[in-house]
Amino acid sequence: MYQQLKDVRQELTGPGGLFQVDEVEVRGQMLKTFALAPPSLRDVWLMTAGFAERDYLLYEDERWTYADAMAETASIANWVMAQGIQRGDRVAVSMRNYPEWMLCYWALTSIGVGVVGMNAWWVTDEMAYGLEDSAPKILICDQDRLKTFMPVRDQFPDMKIVGVRLAEPVEGVVDYAELRAQGGDMPDVVVDPDDDACIFYTSGTTGRPKGAQLTHRGCVLNIMNVVFMNLAASTALAKANGTEPIDPANAPVTVTLVTTPLFHVTANNCVVQPATLTGGKIIHMYKWDAGEALKLIEREKITGISGVPVMSREIIAHPDFDKYDTSSLTALGGGGAQLQPDLVGKIDKALKNGKPATGYGMTETCGIISAVANDYFIDRPESVGPPVPTLEAKCIDADGNDLPDGELGELCVKGGNVIKGYLNRTEATEESIQDGWLRTGDIARIDEEGFIYIVDRAKDMVLRGGENIYCAEVESAIFKHEAVAECTVFGVEDDRLGEEVGVAIVVAEDASLTADEVRAHCANLLAKFKIPRYIWLRTELLPRNASGKFLKRELRDTLDISDAA
Repeated sequence: MYQQLKDVRQELTGPGGLFQVDEVEVRGQMLKTFALAPPSLRDVWLMTAGFAERDYLLYEDERWTYADAMAETASIANWVMAQGIQRGDRVAVSMRNYPEWMLCYWALTSIGVGVVGMNAWWVTDEMAYGLEDSAPKILICDQDRLKTFMPVRDQFPDMKIVGVRLAEPVEGVVDYAELRAQGGDMPDVVVDPDDDACIFYTSGTTGRPKGAQLTHRGCVLNIMNVVFMNLAASTALAKANGTEPIDPANAPVTVTLVTTPLFHVTANNCVVQPATLTGGKIIHMYKWDAGEALKLIEREKITGISGVPVMSREIIAHPDFDKYDTSSLTALGGGGAQLQPDLVGKIDKALKNGKPATGYGMTETCGIISAVANDYFIDRPESVGPPVPTLEAKCIDADGNDLPDGELGELCVKGGNVIKGYLNRTEATEESIQDGWLRTGDIARIDEEGFIYIVDRAKDMVLRGGENIYCAEVESAIFKHEAVAECTVFGVEDDRLGEEVGVAIVVAEDASLTADEVRAHCANLLAKFKIPRYIWLRTELLPRNASGKFLKRELRDTLDISDAA
């Protein structure tokens, strides 16, 4: 079946293929792209007009058809432009996964306005930083995020505020109903492939998040990569099994449950956008609940769920799993963290008509780097699959030298879907992207079939339930407490979330400190998911190497969880 996969990939990406790969010059580099890729997300959105009567967005008892969504996005775009906003300006969106998130996203990207996707879990200080860094001219937020923002409202006197789903009017805040009522056709704006489509923030290695600049080109290529990886794998397996491959033009309509935040590429770029291009139905939840997900699977005939691994585990392990009809599911899995090998087999066993699937990617690649599903995943459960067609992949050693297949090194990728850079961070951009090659910070190997295996992380990062938490950011916050002499943050293994945040703290001489005080201190500076779950308070200094750096891994391995507060 691997030879069939190789043959199908070559056929699809070769001259005249549906996914023909070419090289074009992008920001001074010759990078891979699809010959037939639409120029921008505006073009992708306008292409969905043919799905007018289909259901598009579902949230509780609310439904939008594609026609409804097309009209509302045009109205939003007209209102935004009436405020003097032009192509190249930015508008921030800060809300939970309401349908308005995607409606605003399509409206703004369709007129060349960059969407600043703000982390909905940020506290006031973090939100203020993101707004200062990205300088949006409008903030669109729901009631909870408005409450978070109001303490710093005076710091942004020229920024218009739009409130979504407000319980009551708020002085100085425009109700979203005004945007919906603006009316009109989608404005005619020319959007360049290398315009910023959105700014998504990644946790910072030096204490503050970095705003990754995702371009229209990168986002469009990611959409096509997701579609390609599914098509190539299913076609190759059909040929290997002697069955008829699915005709893409007559493929069943996908019904997708969105389970992770839309301010990340996992949900926005890898789930919603590909489903939109193919005319799929997208279902939002108020918050994740495995029992509620089972009800939705049965009621809406959901075909795919892609979240963090713990969500798949909770679905198939739910005590009511067998009480619901889950036969519509063809794929279950996700990204944001590696699917554990045992879960691959459990998904395969649990689903009647579905198979496990996963994707590996980064904000910095606008979505997936690789993907694997079905029998390929079952056969190689520790792999994250082969790279997408528009990315070259290689592993390098500590000196930057290329390594042969099979040897462990830092994974680097290069292609048209790598981000433009980090907003206002020239040095960070140059450090991460060198000669067009993005250094992922992940230690990996590539096998003889081109499949990638992620083994470890080079970056000092905790991966908690799909959220990247850079240790330096948490350490920076903790060090602001006057009773802290030393601290070091690291990941602690967790069966449910993959990792939890742990910290070892040396309390300053003649000072006192409790774990509850540490968490209360962090609550004012960090989003809740970044606050350490495990806290070790010490009097002896932390172990160091010859250069004075803390020996995190050695320390972590000597600490007992039962001793943590």
